[in-house]
Amino acid sequence: MLPSPPPRVLTFDVVGTLIDFETGMLEQLRSTAPSAVRRAGEAALLDAFGRAEHELRSERPELSFTEFLEPAYQRVAAEFALPSAAGEAAALRALIPRWPPFPDAVAALRTLGAHARLVALTNADRWALAHMSAALGEPFDDAVTADDVGVGKPDPAMFVHCLGRLIAVGHHRSEVLHVAQSRYHDIATARELGLRTCWVRRRAGRPGSGATPPPLSPARPDHQVRSLAELADALTPALQEARPS
Repeated sequence: MLPSPPPRVLTFDVVGTLIDFETGMLEQLRSTAPSAVRRAGEAALLDAFGRAEHELRSERPELSFTEFLEPAYQRVAAEFALPSAAGEAAALRALIPRWPPFPDAVAALRTLGAHARLVALTNADRWALAHMSAALGEPFDDAVTADDVGVGKPDPAMFVHCLGRLIAVGHHRSEVLHVAQSRYHDIATARELGLRTCWVRRRAGRPGSGATPPPLSPARPDHQVRSLAELADALTPALQEARPS
């Protein structure tokens, strides 16, 4: 079912929804520790990253995703006997500019951006978002990052800060649709704050939640799609009709 009325603002999780960070991380691990990756299995390594993030979010909520990568890697390395030198962990951060967009992301954002305001709401810092935004074709009208707020999602402060910026330019929360693949970081909190949500099921057909921690509550979205292309196809006619002439 489509959101009604159609949103005037689409806020997006970036890492995992628009940027394929699991592929980016696995490519680095395959190059630095191929035998360990084969021994452990890629699915187990991704699950370990998800557990490490959940632990670190509790211990150090101020960390951006970019800052979280190194301590998370060290925890995963200890569990699976991966190379644990500081340079190995730092390499994950250094390669963020090479992480690929999902194949449908650039075209879908271009289509949606022609009819609605697009806002990045991300646990990445400004440095990482600049690279990710460039890879996505610079689609965003505004952005809120973890270093803007001092905490990361799922902390409600991220969403409250974003809503404050939108209200300041004349929008209302009823006009917003938050789009994300993570029920842990995004869907549950957005729903609690009265935002409409769309879950992009990037891992549809695969078990578990990969490198994203599993949700702490049922986190039921208002809408769900299997790809951003599906969302663009579903929303575009209503957005075109609703757009002021």
